[in-house]
Amino acid sequence: MKVVILAGGLGTRLSEYTKLIPKPMVKVNNKPILYYIMKHFSNYGYKDFYVLLGYKGKVIRNYFKKKSFGWNINLIDTGLKTMTGGRLKKIKKYLGKENFFLTYGDGLSNVNLRKLLKFHNKKKGALVTMTAVRPPARFGAIKIVGERVKLFREKSKLDEGWINGGFFVINSRFLDYIDNSATFLERSPLEKAAKQKQLFAFKHDGFWQCMDTKRDKDNLDFLFKNRKVKF
Repeated sequence: MKVVILAGGLGTRLSEYTKLIPKPMVKVNNKPILYYIMKHFSNYGYKDFYVLLGYKGKVIRNYFKKKSFGWNINLIDTGLKTMTGGRLKKIKKYLGKENFFLTYGDGLSNVNLRKLLKFHNKKKGALVTMTAVRPPARFGAIKIVGERVKLFREKSKLDEGWINGGFFVINSRFLDYIDNSATFLERSPLEKAAKQKQLFAFKHDGFWQCMDTKRDKDNLDFLFKNRKVKF
């Protein structure tokens, strides 16, 4: 099963590092966060990666020229200014008609990927299953009724205690919801799927941490140093 990783953004809120390198290459515990994301998938046997490049993609290319880790790694330039949905749309030809995993290149979790996939496969007509996590209050929220996402609003003020934590399972039919390179995955495509009752939430109460800011990076370094997390 293919694993798609969004790795082309500017990472402006982590500018202390991203002036020189893309955010997925910022190191945590002496290795790029992208490595740990891929390691997590490979631990479950998912080793067929499609890494979608944009900002400073050459840095990622150079890294994987020297290392393969026994994984099948496809590095695809999806444009400097392309938005998250647009990047996904650009690789439609590689994805066929299968389900695939999708995640961001700046977040770590110990979510059980086999259980996530099994959950998705049991939901009749599901286009997308997202991993829902409990975050700091500064994030937006999704409203969940039972196991179905009733409403999705990125960075809204809904006080449901759950947000989009990435780590999606997506049916390739969902790509038809994405208009063009300017489309944000987190806006109209997911909002439309929610309204059509085709977006589901896999609730994850375990470890999850994004790396939006230097504070987040420092926290991840602390967790690794003190062996609070393992990858």
